[in-house]
Amino acid sequence: MLPRNQDRSQIKPSGCQDFRRLNRRVAMRVGSLGALSLCLGDLLRMRASADDGQTGAYSAQKAKGPLPQRIKSIIQLNLGGGFPQHESFDPKPEAPLEYRGPFGVVKTSNGDIFSDNFPKTAQIAKKLTVIRTLVGKVPDHGLATYHLSTGYTPTAVIDYPSMGAILSHELGPRGILPPFIAVPKRNAFAGNTGFLPSSYGAFEIGDDPANGKNFKVRDFSLPQGISLDRFNRRNAARELIENRIRSMETEPTTLDTMDGFYKKAYAVLTSPEAQRAFSFEGESDETFELYGAKVTGKVLAPDNKYHPKGLAERLIIARRLVEAGTRLVTIDYGAWDCHVDVKKCCDDYMQPLDYAISGLVTDLDRRGLLDSTLFWVTSEFGRTPKINKDSGRDHHARCYSMLLAGGGFQQGLIHGASDSVANEPARDGVLLEDLLYTIYHGLGIDADKELVAFGTRPIEIIKDGKLVSALLA
Repeated sequence: MLPRNQDRSQIKPSGCQDFRRLNRRVAMRVGSLGALSLCLGDLLRMRASADDGQTGAYSAQKAKGPLPQRIKSIIQLNLGGGFPQHESFDPKPEAPLEYRGPFGVVKTSNGDIFSDNFPKTAQIAKKLTVIRTLVGKVPDHGLATYHLSTGYTPTAVIDYPSMGAILSHELGPRGILPPFIAVPKRNAFAGNTGFLPSSYGAFEIGDDPANGKNFKVRDFSLPQGISLDRFNRRNAARELIENRIRSMETEPTTLDTMDGFYKKAYAVLTSPEAQRAFSFEGESDETFELYGAKVTGKVLAPDNKYHPKGLAERLIIARRLVEAGTRLVTIDYGAWDCHVDVKKCCDDYMQPLDYAISGLVTDLDRRGLLDSTLFWVTSEFGRTPKINKDSGRDHHARCYSMLLAGGGFQQGLIHGASDSVANEPARDGVLLEDLLYTIYHGLGIDADKELVAFGTRPIEIIKDGKLVSALLA
């Protein structure tokens, strides 16, 4: 299960080399070098000038008519590195010790069991959908993350668009904010816009909400020392100059494009709605406590102290962004590539994760957002059933778990069952492509639709995907 030509002595507790560092070869292999993330200026400038004529979409099958849209927004929490199913949502307490691992179990509110790493999440299991039989294709970090993001494995011929790019292309913005935002930045292994124009790429906020009061989003605040009045005067002066040039009929088309771009940038920059969405304004101490802002891992940091992980703050900002209209917010948390000492890895990251999952689902439900917002906890694959000689688990893509909440998915559902050691699905396996197809269906997007790449080549959003109706309410 290790990368070729890599022995276990090369693996450090933080994970295997290809997970910790994205080199140029891997970046090219997953198609990420040509589609880097965008600042606000890049995003608006390219959106103003993008030629979408080469990407016109049409239905690959008979028209299905408009699909009902249950999901307005998605918060995707990605647990990169390969999240262990035995230590989370598919424990095997009756398996031999070398399979069941170092943790016990906790009873869930719907009568099932989770690992005892998740006592708070177990209490809200009636609000959750857990799939125990996800089936991937390849146990390689870069390739599997690209597969998760796009529904395709990488090829040397075509770079496929990610779900965020598809949502931006098919649905557009739902307000003044960009439709696809990465908090704080886009996963380097994940695909981006592929053959779609770069204007549909992720907007990276450029700072970590874990910084609290010092959190400041790139491009969404005025330059230091510039008041709003001064900014308005500069904007008025720029308009006077452009109008004077336009009256002289110098490059009127270019000026019109620039004018549209500046208006959009100005509107976002000065929008109270945008400013509030990218802040903690009005959030109570109780909310931070609910999300576990002060909860730490159980592993001492190099300074011999326990520290909060910042996940609570990232998810609070994500919730505020979807409230303001963003369609997809992506967040990465933890380093789960636990080839060495799976117990230490879980002790380090699990407790804040348990609080954060429970807190976000509870908060979305209280605010009346759970039905229209899909909270999706993902990983590129799971871990091997048998613990290795270094007390860790290796890569395993044939059967692993994912958690969902809201968005029209059936609440309180444990879907599928793995075999006695969580090696293979025993029943109701779910191909990753089928899960993505089902999520697109909830978004009101026909995933059989073809997008035209390179002007002539039709490519399905998800190839050969099927709706998993058993997951839906």
